Amino acid sequence: MVRNLIVTYKNKSLEKICTDFSEAVRKYGTKIAEKIHLRINEISAATSIEMMIQFHIGRCHRLTGNRNGQYSVDLAQPYRLIFTVKDGEVQIAKIIEIVDYH
Repeated sequence: MVRNLIVTYKNKSLEKICTDFSEAVRKYGTKIAEKIHLRINEISAATSIEMMIQFHIGRCHRLTGNRNGQYSVDLAQPYRLIFTVKDGEVQIAKIIEIVDYH
């Protein structure tokens, strides 16, 4: 049986932004809020992080340096949605921040 990624969040504030569109609009504006919710839906629908990277979903890529072990997907410039993935029988994507790290 194929299972989708399970999405968790670093904290309740970040969870509210990622699951409540009006909260995301209040914090980041409509354009970024739309992308946040699109990316959360894409992560939830993916069967693995490898699938997201292979099919370039949200320009998903592994980060390096002081962000080693983290992944990024594009939102609206310059923001990125950053998450980690815990491997196991089911992969769990933990959303850790929305940031401009450039």
